[in-house]
Amino acid sequence: MRSSQAINWELAEKVAVRVAGREPLADSYHYASLAPDFAELTAEAEELVAAATGLRSAAGPARARVTDRAGWVHANIASFQRLLRPITDKLGPRLASSRLAPVSRAVTGAQLGTMLGWMSSRVLGQYDLLLIEEERPEEQDIVYFVGPNIIGLEKRFGFPPREFRLWLALHEVTHRVQFTGVPWLRPHFLSLVEGCLGAVEPDPKRFTEALRRAVDEMRAGKNPLADGGLVALLAGPEQKAMLDQVGGLMSLLEGHGDVTMDRAGAELIPSAERFSNVLRQRRAEAKGAARFVRQLVGLEAKLKQYEQGEKFIEAVEAQGGTELLDHVWRGPEWLPDLAEIREPSGWIERARAASAVVG
Repeated sequence: MRSSQAINWELAEKVAVRVAGREPLADSYHYASLAPDFAELTAEAEELVAAATGLRSAAGPARARVTDRAGWVHANIASFQRLLRPITDKLGPRLASSRLAPVSRAVTGAQLGTMLGWMSSRVLGQYDLLLIEEERPEEQDIVYFVGPNIIGLEKRFGFPPREFRLWLALHEVTHRVQFTGVPWLRPHFLSLVEGCLGAVEPDPKRFTEALRRAVDEMRAGKNPLADGGLVALLAGPEQKAMLDQVGGLMSLLEGHGDVTMDRAGAELIPSAERFSNVLRQRRAEAKGAARFVRQLVGLEAKLKQYEQGEKFIEAVEAQGGTELLDHVWRGPEWLPDLAEIREPSGWIERARAASAVVG
């Protein structure tokens, strides 16, 4: 009996763990301090974020979990299964009748595993809203911190551990409160992502056409992967419109996360500017194959989101303070799209006009 799975998830996890490698400092005596520190600092971060933003989670206190790279991979395999379900549900039945199905599933699993393994060596913290489902509630709504990577940076750059850990906790807790403190935000975000992926037709001809367009763009001096990775490359007109909405939302959330992190910890984290500069430099240093992987999965676009989101927030607050910015939490219709993120004046005019009508 042939499997209807489009991806060999077990192989993906095995490959990812192997690619991730082992951080030597995972055996450091400092590692034992991570779990108690993040339990305490995550709770502290929640109060600081609530005071800075006015947002508070409706899901109760955050739970911090320190994990190694293999643990992060395991959690994200579950996340990717959830994320890619609209595509794999279409591909699975088609593959079930193919003699080449086992090979195709293995190749796809190995590729996904390679990507996740590389990512696991870079990530420091993560709040993954995609993991929130009805099954296994004890494994849901967790703020992850990848211990070996954090210890490695602390040692390499001489970071004060408690400051650095609170700084990381502030960013991840901000993302959690965004999705659990604004009732409509998570279902809206998931509907956009599912709409983008659900409209994908796994057609080899479409993939070939996308590659042809990519070659044409490269010949014209453009980077076809710069604005959203492979998903954007394969998107049709309707998907691109939804991707612009997703891009606008993610830029807003990432920018808001960085701004909140800096403001909430201003008096408690004297080294915050140094942390930020080091991580920006770390992002910029990726070259060659590493940078290509980052572009392929859309991480290059994600890095732009931090900067564009911060500039959007700065422009909005310059015109109307936090009161104007808080309009973004009113409902999906108040969210900026990618064009408005890049040109905030368009959103400011739209928000003021809508406020006048509502008022």
